[in-house]
Amino acid sequence: MRLRTKFSRFDKLLFFMPVIIFGIGLLSVYSASHKVHQSLSDQLAARQLLWMGVGILLVFLVVRWSYFRLIDAAWPFYFLSLFFLTVVLFMPARMGAHRWIGLGGFNFQPSEMAKLAVILVLSRYFSSNRIEFMPKSRLIEPFLIVGVPFLLILKEPDLGTGLILIPVFLCMLYLWGMRPRTILTFIALGVLASPVLFHFLKEYQRARLMVFINPNLDPLGAGYTIIQSKIAIGSGGLFGKGFMGGTQNQLKFLPERHTDFIFGVIGEEGGFVAALLVISLFWLIIRRGYQITAQTPDRFGSQLACGITTMFAFQVFMNLGMTMGVLPVVGVPLPLVSYGGTSILMTMFALGLLINIKVHRSLY
Repeated sequence: MRLRTKFSRFDKLLFFMPVIIFGIGLLSVYSASHKVHQSLSDQLAARQLLWMGVGILLVFLVVRWSYFRLIDAAWPFYFLSLFFLTVVLFMPARMGAHRWIGLGGFNFQPSEMAKLAVILVLSRYFSSNRIEFMPKSRLIEPFLIVGVPFLLILKEPDLGTGLILIPVFLCMLYLWGMRPRTILTFIALGVLASPVLFHFLKEYQRARLMVFINPNLDPLGAGYTIIQSKIAIGSGGLFGKGFMGGTQNQLKFLPERHTDFIFGVIGEEGGFVAALLVISLFWLIIRRGYQITAQTPDRFGSQLACGITTMFAFQVFMNLGMTMGVLPVVGVPLPLVSYGGTSILMTMFALGLLINIKVHRSLY
């Protein structure tokens, strides 16, 4: 009877909206990576489908147990993520970065795990410590919790994933009770320090920021991807060029079209209608996530829902922004759409936790 009660509260929107988004993404991955006479085992779309199957199974497993059990697992999970973030720095470089640990045929990306680990530990910390009773000397602690994995992720380097931790942290600070004026002060200090931090970036990262201001500064180099992505999205028109009919995609003008710039494939082949559909589905998920945040009475569950939703929202925002040329290119995948096993599994695990919070918050 108790299990039946739990699944009667199962959030169908939070389950089916990601599945629909994944379906659209799967078609785009297939279109962007398909090769003639390629075996099924070598097709990226087939691997993506397998990972999503595991992700769906993961959701149903996560929902069975109360999210309160994660309180005890938060710190071990956090230190495990730091261990993997350290190990990955000694892995062979791929495309100039140390981001993946090879596990047989699966490439594990520790930074995806670290994002959720930081959210879990911050949720535990903020739920067990009231800000109004905290001595000022201890206010540095949550900054250290975020700062250590942030610096390790930057070391890989993976600027995009590292940047996602910042809005997540600020939103959770606000929910904790920190004054908006204090948070705005932190943001202002970060903006003022940006010219200094600019010189610590890798050469290609500085080039990406410069071509964001003027893509024509290096149209055949750092600005090439932005220009081709904007052409792909703009050429799709209202209804697109049809499945596997996009010239920018099929003729391979668009780089990274199955990963970071897959939204360009959606815009070119599905047009404005498909692009708007995907954005609307993302908006529904984000809206539901913040509704769960507001309606969850306990501090741990509310903080956890806030962190997960903000992480998801800003990853979507950053990816769409860079593919449309309104944000710098920082190498952030589009959740549930871009090719990548770790991203799919950790996103589905995070969404499973959101469903878990809704299911169990009213049972305790």
